[in-house]
Amino acid sequence: MESIIYHGNNVEVAEPRILQNGCYKDFGYGFYCNKNEKQAKRWALTRTGKSVVNRYSYSENTDLKRMAFPKMNDEWLDFVADCRNGILHDYDIVEGPMADDQIRNFVEDLFEERFTRAAFWEIVKCNHPTHQIVFLHRESLENHTFRRM
Repeated sequence: MESIIYHGNNVEVAEPRILQNGCYKDFGYGFYCNKNEKQAKRWALTRTGKSVVNRYSYSENTDLKRMAFPKMNDEWLDFVADCRNGILHDYDIVEGPMADDQIRNFVEDLFEERFTRAAFWEIVKCNHPTHQIVFLHRESLENHTFRRM
């Protein structure tokens, strides 16, 4: 099944690539997209320079190893904490809620034992997490077709 996904940036990205930068991300190093155009616009606005929303048609490759988190839960939290601490996993694609700046700070506070897991869930229940899909290996990017906006 084909779907449309978006990537917010400050440049057109006709050929997605997996880049490693200096900070660890929610689901590891990879090419991050989402299913919501408005969210991609918000991501693009966080970049310096112009804002570009890249659009792709995407067909899922069922041979790839995939992890999907339908909502924030303890499994998601542990996975994000591991990834943000540089612990690698073997998934090709990971999809689920995004720890935005505020939630990311709460994750760090939790794992530095500034408060309990129960307190973490009380704090974040009022936040409405956004969505993200990360493509972690070259093979996971092969089913993307760039579409101009």
